[in-house]
Amino acid sequence: MPVPKRKTSKSKKRMRRSHWNAPIPPMATCSHCGQPVMPHRVCPGCGYYKNRQVIEPVEA
Repeated sequence: MPVPKRKTSKSKKRMRRSHWNAPIPPMATCSHCGQPVMPHRVCPGCGYYKNRQVIEPVEA
């Protein structure tokens, strides 16, 4: 079975792993309050989803 002849340098290893980063999650705006939310989720600010109130908003 083949074995690497030389140690992989930190630079080469990091260049190879540079694409392992997590993607930025897509964001949409709430149609009721305009707050950024993840798509297909209830807005945590106002509790609306698809132009109707689904949950009571949490007041901090």
